Amino acid sequence: MGDMTRPKHILVTGGAGYIGSHACKVLKAAGYIPVTYDNLSTGWADAVKFGPFEQGDLADRENLDRVFAKYSPVAVMHFAALSQVGESMEQPGLYWRNNVVGSLTLVEAAVAAGCLDMVFSSTCATYGEQDNVLLDESSDQNPANAYGGSKRAIENMLSDFGASHGLRHVVFRYFNVAGADPEGEVGEFHQPETHLVPIILEVVQGKRKALNIFGTDYETDDGTCIRDYVHVMDLVDAHVLGLTWLADGKGSQVFNLGSGKGFSVREVVVASSQIANQAIPTIDSPRRPGDCSRLVSGSHRAREILGWSPRRSDMKTMISDAWRWHQNGHYDK
Repeated sequence: MGDMTRPKHILVTGGAGYIGSHACKVLKAAGYIPVTYDNLSTGWADAVKFGPFEQGDLADRENLDRVFAKYSPVAVMHFAALSQVGESMEQPGLYWRNNVVGSLTLVEAAVAAGCLDMVFSSTCATYGEQDNVLLDESSDQNPANAYGGSKRAIENMLSDFGASHGLRHVVFRYFNVAGADPEGEVGEFHQPETHLVPIILEVVQGKRKALNIFGTDYETDDGTCIRDYVHVMDLVDAHVLGLTWLADGKGSQVFNLGSGKGFSVREVVVASSQIANQAIPTIDSPRRPGDCSRLVSGSHRAREILGWSPRRSDMKTMISDAWRWHQNGHYDK
């Protein structure tokens, strides 16, 4: 096992981003030293608060080799990726180059450094447009865009490196992530913002005039599409459990992470209105291409095998935590 007293370093790619920064907070609380590796293309230097920061790109093998040598991390938590579905449909090359080639460079650097445990941030977008089905880990993967396609390719890559080099990996396929650190140290802040909850809260703050609801004629109770939301703190708790899983030698595994409950767009608007105590103007708009009516996760495997429980993933808690951050928190470039 080596010296148990020396804190273990975890290399966190994308640690300056929304989910990565929350992961660094829980890693530090769990006794690890998170080393953030981020090019700040979408992340924020202000969000790096819980361990050392190494600015760099996944494409820069020389820099990655230097960082692995400097910290000798026991594992990698790999969040860094471009993640806009619409952009990926317009610029697939950007997504394949950044996400897939970047991940290949990272994996080769990790293997060369003898760092063989990796927790990977994947997505329910790998399942594609499977409407009205409870999606579990055995559901078919038919990505409908280059974002989902790039993530699926990285999952396959990890399996290949597992077979050839003994790379052990836990893959988490996320559903919709929401909420913020309840203590307000880090939160969700994108530019431009594309996620539903922060957009609603920007309307509340007067930064936007209204919320566009894309599609009001879906076959759901209120006509708006239904998504599974999971609190960011629950999500990153699962990642720490994933590290332990790998450290215990339990072998590579894939887990869905969602609450198993679906909320429609209108339900999220109503809950936000109640928490912010004000009306939220909405504009009914046409459907967006690639949106399906209902995406809900079967997350039994993570609960049963990892012992994970999404404790904060009720809509009221997620929006309350997000609202607290939006009132107080922002990052400066």
